Amino acid sequence: MGRKLQNSELNRLSIEEFKLSAKLPITVILDNVRSQHNIGAAFRTCDAFRIESIFLCGISSTPPNAEIHKSALGAEDSVEWKYFADTVDAVTFLKQKEYKIISIEQTDNSIMLNNFLPDKNSKYALVFGNEVRGVLQSVVDASDLCLEIPQNGTKHSLNVSVSVGIILWEFYRNLNFNLE
Repeated sequence: MGRKLQNSELNRLSIEEFKLSAKLPITVILDNVRSQHNIGAAFRTCDAFRIESIFLCGISSTPPNAEIHKSALGAEDSVEWKYFADTVDAVTFLKQKEYKIISIEQTDNSIMLNNFLPDKNSKYALVFGNEVRGVLQSVVDASDLCLEIPQNGTKHSLNVSVSVGIILWEFYRNLNFNLE
């Protein structure tokens, strides 16, 4: 089974090294995410998979924030972020930079995550929605496509921070395991 590693044995990057390192060409957009714990968890997951940036939109809180810090554990200092009052403005900004916009949402024509393979030559903006209402329809309409995480239980959705983890892992796994 092995011995549990100490943090000092994990060879993690410093914040300065992280900021200078290569990143996956992905921006996470949080569309009106109300829970500061979910926002912090998104920062921490983006740090873990070396994601380019997070755009916080609408009612989403921004750092510095003690509640975000509780779950981000400092990742709000390593991952670049921007705030947009309107999520559609964030989408428009990234479309102008040739990002493919993907809303993580259940729609009548969404693609199941297990049936999607990201293009290694593309940049992606992944939109995650509000804990109750999901991604705004206007943002879905502005997206290039929608991805859905297959689910078979009684609930209709996953917690947004769990969805961020699942989606980013799949992109990380399919785009590049090793960002040396």
